[in-house]
Amino acid sequence: MITKKFIRNSIIYTAAGALPMASAIILLPFYLKYLTPDVFGTMAIYTGFSLLVQVFVTYSFDTSVYNYFHEFKNDNAKLRSFISSVFIFILLTSLLLGSLLAISGGWIFEIVFKHAFAGIEILFYPYGMMAVATGIFQAVFKVNSSLLQTQEKASSFLWYNILSFSLISAFTIGGLIIFPDNLIGPIGGRFAASAISGVWVLGVNYRQYGFTFNWPLIKSILGYNQTVLIYQLIQWVNNYYDRVLMTSYLPMAQVGIYDFAAKCLSVIELVITGFNSSFYPKVLGAIALQPEKKTTQEINRYYHGLTAVAILLVTLSIFFFPIVIEAFVTKPGYRAAIPWIPMLAVTYLLRSMRFYVAMPYSALKYAKPLPYFYFIMVAIKILTMIVLLPKYGIMGVIIAIWVGYIIEIVFLFFGIKKKFTVAFNVFKLIAAPIAMAVLIVVSEPLLGVAHPLLTHALYILIGILVLVWVYRNELKTIDLSKILR
Repeated sequence: MITKKFIRNSIIYTAAGALPMASAIILLPFYLKYLTPDVFGTMAIYTGFSLLVQVFVTYSFDTSVYNYFHEFKNDNAKLRSFISSVFIFILLTSLLLGSLLAISGGWIFEIVFKHAFAGIEILFYPYGMMAVATGIFQAVFKVNSSLLQTQEKASSFLWYNILSFSLISAFTIGGLIIFPDNLIGPIGGRFAASAISGVWVLGVNYRQYGFTFNWPLIKSILGYNQTVLIYQLIQWVNNYYDRVLMTSYLPMAQVGIYDFAAKCLSVIELVITGFNSSFYPKVLGAIALQPEKKTTQEINRYYHGLTAVAILLVTLSIFFFPIVIEAFVTKPGYRAAIPWIPMLAVTYLLRSMRFYVAMPYSALKYAKPLPYFYFIMVAIKILTMIVLLPKYGIMGVIIAIWVGYIIEIVFLFFGIKKKFTVAFNVFKLIAAPIAMAVLIVVSEPLLGVAHPLLTHALYILIGILVLVWVYRNELKTIDLSKILR
């Protein structure tokens, strides 16, 4: 049964977990006021590079801490040694990677961006080096957030994320005001905020768990981590390489417009990811107790709810974001993002399916095939972009994203069938979101351009009707007094 505590913790994890990333959304008005689209697009490149550094430094301990914490939690000495060793390992990795990039970063940037459109200069010094430092501190904070969630310390999780959000907002806004239309504002501001948060996290954890490096223990975990690390690196390529590739085919202002539209819609990502994170530990715990690994009605209900939330958020975003942009965005260039909002929003209708078919791999600690699956998927996605980008521009990128999601879901589903029994309601998990996606893609060029308000309002109405029909039996049995008990 869904308890009051579960609802409370779900709200905390969803809201607080979204805060560090949500700062990018909340800061959008300041970006739009102080940055031109081309500077905004260049900022997206450095931000993506910072996240790549974060992946390397984290070394997938943000994932493995979920699983190994429960193995060590009944042995306090081993648990303390494990947590302390994780953070020391991260610091050693940071020192090694930071030193290598300080030496070779300029050469790497020169190679990657040598074909940048219209001779755009994207240099490693000073902003690339600042992005490296930011990625290191973000990695420390991310591992700590995973640790707090697996310990179910919702209050601590909330306050840590409020601290990070406040610092990022304050330093970035201050930087933008002092250095308008300059990268030092947003990049320097995020670096300062991440440094303070990261140092604070390290101090708290070493005070609580001590300063011990158990190399044999860490080494025993690295086999699992390395496989997940490859998977996470491929995921970074999947999520961020489109911006890098676009620099060779489109003006940087177009990269900025695309990234602006994506950031507007990332509010959907934040909510559904936070919602998934809130029940994910319970799903893993339930599967761990099963003699025969499989989905259950209770597990499926979580993901059915996630699908319903995605449909509502997508339709509401398509309706409201163009209105908000038209009303409040006055800087030249940014309104060009409006036509891309509906098409980009469609991708989020596939997210609940992706979460669902990816879940068994974590539950079984079965990461071995993931790098192969994602390498093929990402390769096809990038090839699709290379073919479509020169002719279709941003639309070519969006089509490639759709292709990538479909391939990912199919690979993950069939790749786990022999080890994990997956049974689900096709209408709730697949038919409903796909029907909405087809409706939007077909209707938008035919009706959305000429009659946007009416068409987008119709999406909301149809989405609600679809959910009411699909969940008609559940709606009949809802008793709010029991849910909130």
